[in-house]
Amino acid sequence: MDIKGINSITTEELAQELGRGAKFVIYQYSISIVILSFKQPSDIYFVRSNESAVVKGLPFTLLSLVAGWWGIPFGPIFTIGALWNNLRGGKDVTAEVARVLNVQPVMAARATAA
Repeated sequence: MDIKGINSITTEELAQELGRGAKFVIYQYSISIVILSFKQPSDIYFVRSNESAVVKGLPFTLLSLVAGWWGIPFGPIFTIGALWNNLRGGKDVTAEVARVLNVQPVMAARATAA
C-alpha cells in the first residue's frame, strides 16, 4: 500500500508531526454492481495535526454514497460500514505504520509561563 501525504517530509518532521497529533488512517469505500458488492480499503493517508481526517476521507464517503447501495443484499451493509468508518475519521493505523517506518513521535516542548 502507498502512504499518501508524506512526500518530501523528513523522518524528523514526521516524528514532530506525530507528536503534535498527526496520524495515519485508512478509509473504506463500497462499490456495488447489481448482485456483486465490494468494500475496499484505501491507501494509507497521512493526516497532519491541523487537518481534518473526516474531510480528507470525503471522496471515499461520496463514492460509497453514489456507488455502494446498489448490490443486494450486501451493498447497503457495506456502504453503511464504510460511511461509519469514514465519518469517524477512518481507521487509525498510526502505531502500525510508525513501527514499520521506525519513527517515534517527538512531543513538542511546551513553553512554561513565568
